[in-house]
Amino acid sequence: MYEGAVQDLIDELGMLPGIGPKSAQRIAFHLLQADEADVKRLVDALVEVKSKVRFCETCGNVAESEQCRICADPRRDATVICVVEEPKDVVAIERTREFRGRYHVLGGAISPMDGVGPDDLSIAQLFSRLADASVSEVIIATDPNLEGEATATYLVRALSTLGVRISRLASGLPVGGDLEYADEITLGRAFEGRRLLNA
Repeated sequence: MYEGAVQDLIDELGMLPGIGPKSAQRIAFHLLQADEADVKRLVDALVEVKSKVRFCETCGNVAESEQCRICADPRRDATVICVVEEPKDVVAIERTREFRGRYHVLGGAISPMDGVGPDDLSIAQLFSRLADASVSEVIIATDPNLEGEATATYLVRALSTLGVRISRLASGLPVGGDLEYADEITLGRAFEGRRLLNA
């Protein structure tokens, strides 16, 4: 335990996701030893992001205006929507340069253990986007974990009545991975998603 302001800083840093007590302490002491100008830039960046950044009214991605740059881009294919859990997933998919459609950010995943149900996510907003029948395909790109699978299963059931094509990102073995370290679900998915090589 440290005194006053130092402990307050450690406590605040420790509340950030992925930052444990030791990491919070390391960051706090790094900030104490850093130049005042560096710390001021960090503070300014935090204040600026809180004042300027909001969530896109259409898809829920991060934006600095009413719509994010993807929703505002007329070159994007509006007939295909990729459903993701968080804005960081949009960035990951965009890095591949494979997807040219639009996105819908749910704001999380269904997790009964954490008290997160379908009503806590932006599923109703997804349905209103699909109401005009201009979307032909919904790609579900939730994380390949228990919560992501629960969310995907819920979405498939809920969307199946709309007559829209529903697909799920393939998952399987990572490049450079060893079979012996793969879990049963990953290996099972790899078998399900296998493709013919001599067709």
